[in-house]
Amino acid sequence: MEVKRVVKEAREAFESGVTRSYSWRRSQLRALKAILLEKEADIFNALKLDLGKHRIEAYRDELGLLIKSVDYALKNLKKWMAPKKVDVPLVCFPATGEIVAEPLGVVLIFSSWNFPIGLSFEPLVGAIAAGNAVVLKPSELAPASSAFLATNLPKYLDNSVKVVEGASHIGEQLLEHKWDKIFFTGSSRVGRIIMTAAAKHLTPVTLELGGKCPAIIDTLSRARDIEVDLLKAKIKKTYKDPENSARIVHKQHFQRLSNFLNDSAVAASVVYGGSFNAESLLIEPTILLNPPLDSEIMREEIFGPLLPVITLKKIEDSIEFLKVRPKPLVIYAFTVDEKLKRRVIEETSSGSITFNDAMLQFAVDSLPFGGTGESGFGKYHGKFSFDQFSHGKAILRRSFLIELSCRYPPWNEWKLQFIRYIYRFYYIGIILMLLGLKR
Repeated sequence: MEVKRVVKEAREAFESGVTRSYSWRRSQLRALKAILLEKEADIFNALKLDLGKHRIEAYRDELGLLIKSVDYALKNLKKWMAPKKVDVPLVCFPATGEIVAEPLGVVLIFSSWNFPIGLSFEPLVGAIAAGNAVVLKPSELAPASSAFLATNLPKYLDNSVKVVEGASHIGEQLLEHKWDKIFFTGSSRVGRIIMTAAAKHLTPVTLELGGKCPAIIDTLSRARDIEVDLLKAKIKKTYKDPENSARIVHKQHFQRLSNFLNDSAVAASVVYGGSFNAESLLIEPTILLNPPLDSEIMREEIFGPLLPVITLKKIEDSIEFLKVRPKPLVIYAFTVDEKLKRRVIEETSSGSITFNDAMLQFAVDSLPFGGTGESGFGKYHGKFSFDQFSHGKAILRRSFLIELSCRYPPWNEWKLQFIRYIYRFYYIGIILMLLGLKR
């Protein structure tokens, strides 16, 4: 599909006004839910082909979460769209104020390969709920999922939502056009390219970039070797055939992961696993104990079944360890120590923090999901997704009931004192206003 024509049709759809109505937004959200329910088997198949995901994992991490997310948007859509009343200071009397959420226009969404269905639908829910026309560019690195989206979204949704498939050159062509919002999930390297392109048109962007997501494990005075042994035992129990546990999405990513171990010092830190199958793109879950902190595996986002474990003299040292590194998307901390929890919250900076679990925060619609610093910026999920694709337009309505002469020349000392009071003292200001309207 020609990029120029897609952009033109999406712009025409938005300018027709059809996407602004409550009925359109609701109908399109219900259509998204219909895809998830009616095409479950196809979604499972696509995720199996792209990532080797078991259907239970696929439902847990993508399909089930998305149905919940759409239901949440449908339940709250009317409330999200309603104008929000705000307090107005006395100086504006008699006036009322409100904030009206209006759609940004035509938005471009780039999704990622690691959750190719979930990270396409999740921002799409917010963009549609906010009343935008949308162009979605799925990741070419998950071709089965991309094909599923390109085949099915046009069947269920109207002409206001487009899907454009293709490699990086298609993404580059899309970035040449003016958008009202760009939402990107991916690497910080490509995120910089997105921002550079967006700057030409002063287009606002949301970047979900990831980065390292460290886990603080408070061993509660147990020895380090016991913790590593527990990890080994759990891997053996969970994956009876380790080779089938982690299929890598494509050859380049497989090569990138295997290259991490080319450093002899890193390879020497492997205490479990480490086997690769280049033909089937399978990597065994691998534990690395204290690899060099300046090694590539400790500097780059991994996105694979390689787990570096860094030991510290005391768990409190983990705070300083994190503070000198780029801000993570999420910090996971496993501890029952309330003092340590408080310190992690107060002394570290990250997109979010989850205690005593992993990934669970992604399932909570009432919590924002997003990064900070090098892990990205902009929050989404639930109402935060709606806000991400909306402009909060300020509306002030003032009546002609009265007019305060103190707002205008000729100036005198009485007018200055009057203005002081109405800025500082609400009730005194009302009395003075009633007494001195014409002074």
